[in-house]
Amino acid sequence: MILTFRMPSEKLRKFAKLLIKIVITALCIWYISHKIDLKKLSGVLTVASPVWIILAIGSFITSKLFSSIRLNIYFRNIDIQLSEWKNIRLYWLGMFYNLFLPGSISGDAYKVVRLTKDYNVAYKKTTAAVLLDRFSGLLALGLLLGIFWTIAFKGGYYSTWLMIGTLITIPVFHFLVKLLFPYFLPGFFPTLGWGIAVQLFQVACMYCILHALHIHTHIEQYMLIFLISSVVAVLPFTIGGLGAREVVFLWGAHIFGLDNTVSVMASLLFYGATVASSLPGLPFIFIDPLKPNTPKRAPQPYVTTATTME
Repeated sequence: MILTFRMPSEKLRKFAKLLIKIVITALCIWYISHKIDLKKLSGVLTVASPVWIILAIGSFITSKLFSSIRLNIYFRNIDIQLSEWKNIRLYWLGMFYNLFLPGSISGDAYKVVRLTKDYNVAYKKTTAAVLLDRFSGLLALGLLLGIFWTIAFKGGYYSTWLMIGTLITIPVFHFLVKLLFPYFLPGFFPTLGWGIAVQLFQVACMYCILHALHIHTHIEQYMLIFLISSVVAVLPFTIGGLGAREVVFLWGAHIFGLDNTVSVMASLLFYGATVASSLPGLPFIFIDPLKPNTPKRAPQPYVTTATTME
């Protein structure tokens, strides 16, 4: 009897990927739950200022609006002419997919497939636009991380080398774009500027969260932990960064001598702001974001047609 083996289907691979994310997220949450005081955690939330929390959500929503504008610059570089409103709707839908439907098509994949089809643009160009948007965001994040690292450590712990290395990445990234994707070159510096604005408003979001929790000291250290956690959260190992970000806050609190429970609550409130900011994408599962008032079918779970960075 000859045994034959088939390669796992795309549906099975997608399910396995989701299962791994769920397991890692659960392990992170289990680890955190054994390192903090859960009763104190609920008490911290009870006394949080709702006004500052609302301001935090507003700051995060503003950062995502700026992020959508940044992405639209890349789209226009490859002759995809989207109005800012349609682009925002598409961006919101992508946020909802990434956070609430991690086992289905990713937000980035949906944008690539949809724009490639609707605008008859090469698949490689739309994919490159989405990936470069992510990298430009990371570049801006790295710049702010270097600044807050220098402030938090008062110029010590290799701050100078970190800043030099971060600044060097700008011309290196510019050279790579010029070499590999010359049609995106006109948007390089505008997208970098918007990327910095995006990160500044996310820093403002965390600043509002710290005030909501009545934290008025060690702000620089909290911001540094937050920026490092943002880099870790980009890695596609957990669902929406949940768990991974909190582990970084927990470790950072230990390093700087901060309160573990309060630090984790700050991280959880930031995740809450992310969730609240993604909810406006829900209607566009049923209303086509590029064609107003046109109903469309909801996506089928575990179906994908493209693979991009999540």
